[in-house]
Amino acid sequence: MPSFTSPDQGEDLEACVLRFSELDLKDTRLINPSSSLKAELDVSTKKKYSFAKKKAFALFVKTKEVPAHPFECKEKWWKCCQQLFKDRIGIHRHVATQHADEICRHTASVLKQLAVTLNTSKSLKPADDRNPLKGYLTCNREVSAWLPDVSCFSPDELIRGQGSDEGEVLLYYCYCDLGDPPWVCAWQMALCQHLRLTGKVRIATEGINGTVGGSKLATRLYVEAMLSCPLFKDYMCKDDFKTSKGGACCFPELRVGVFEEIVPMGISPNKISYKKPGVHLSPGEFHKEVEKFLSQTNKEQSDTILLDCRNFYESKIGRFQGCLAPDIRKFSYFPSYIDKNLELFREKKVLMYCTGGIRCERGSAYLKAKGVCKEVFQLKGGIHKYLEEFPDGFYKGKLFVFDERYALSYNSDIVSECSYCGAPWDQYKLCSTPQCRQLILTCPACQRRGFTACCVTCQDKGSGLASSPTQSSFKEECECTARRPRIPNELPQPV
Repeated sequence: MPSFTSPDQGEDLEACVLRFSELDLKDTRLINPSSSLKAELDVSTKKKYSFAKKKAFALFVKTKEVPAHPFECKEKWWKCCQQLFKDRIGIHRHVATQHADEICRHTASVLKQLAVTLNTSKSLKPADDRNPLKGYLTCNREVSAWLPDVSCFSPDELIRGQGSDEGEVLLYYCYCDLGDPPWVCAWQMALCQHLRLTGKVRIATEGINGTVGGSKLATRLYVEAMLSCPLFKDYMCKDDFKTSKGGACCFPELRVGVFEEIVPMGISPNKISYKKPGVHLSPGEFHKEVEKFLSQTNKEQSDTILLDCRNFYESKIGRFQGCLAPDIRKFSYFPSYIDKNLELFREKKVLMYCTGGIRCERGSAYLKAKGVCKEVFQLKGGIHKYLEEFPDGFYKGKLFVFDERYALSYNSDIVSECSYCGAPWDQYKLCSTPQCRQLILTCPACQRRGFTACCVTCQDKGSGLASSPTQSSFKEECECTARRPRIPNELPQPV
């Protein structure tokens, strides 16, 4: 693995890293070389901070690389924020001005990893003693050594069939302790670029979460690379990768980064760990439990709750029959939702589900930690795996996905309606007001009548922007957001 230290850094590395461990890297005083705090740092410490920031910057820029046009003399360009940059100066200027916060976060990750490296360099962890190959991988191997050999394939073979009909999208996650997220990040960037994959990959000390698309050949090689890597092969199998029709076209770019959580619940993994989840049920076992629940005549008095852990716009177009679907906009609101409605779950058996299973891992751990439930179960592999076995089962409607397809269809049921006329409709579009990123359900008839925004307020703002081209942005204050409580209360209110 590429080392974070260089020969000229000296033996004072430990002291300088420990000094960084308590710093808030979002503090702009740390970025400004003329600040008083920066001036007070000793020369050695300044070098370590500069080294970490440069490494974070370089890693971020590398994630934006795309192949240049075949007729260009250059081998690569860069794509970021839907802009194409043909020279290194342009992409560097863009990243420095538009992504400063992300660079700060990645700098923090590099510095934290320096501290981890220092603490583990004198003696290997017990896990490394049991698995010398893993220690060798994380300490001595370059990223390029862990890329699959594609010399027997032509470049055309790797990209052939990347379209939505012939290509493939992989959805997967793996919770496992990773000692060096920045190295895994660099490897994933190189691996995806090597195989011409696009998508999103999140890496943290608690594991990895990815959704990537490309040709079926490329995705097969990607799975083989993941399962052969010593960091993951003891934790993953082929069944952990959910597949669907798609390809590189489903994602505008490749985004790989280091984060605190591999799915953003908003609570540190040190407080709520993936190691204490609910009981996993196979799709078949979950199907039987749902069947038993739905057969009860009085579901309101049932001792079972079928809980959807997804966001409201996901459950709106598809959900299990009889489920409780929280009207929340982000998964990071889920813990607050549980806290506000805790009595709802007292002495209940909870059956949880989400898209691929990842949100249930720590969502169930959070609910279990409250100590009020009788039992907590979760659907292993999520809705994806359930629909593979039971396409006409108890899940009705479409499955929302976080890419440009928006939804996958496994059955013909439509459970949602047009926001304007109420006609059955389940195909999302983005709000027509450019600065708004909300999804809207508006049928073709209403679209022809001009109803293309998420709400009347946003539609008026869009018209105002069209007539005032100098106004380029506004804060989202949509009517449909304002009228929805951030954290809904499901408990009966006192009379």
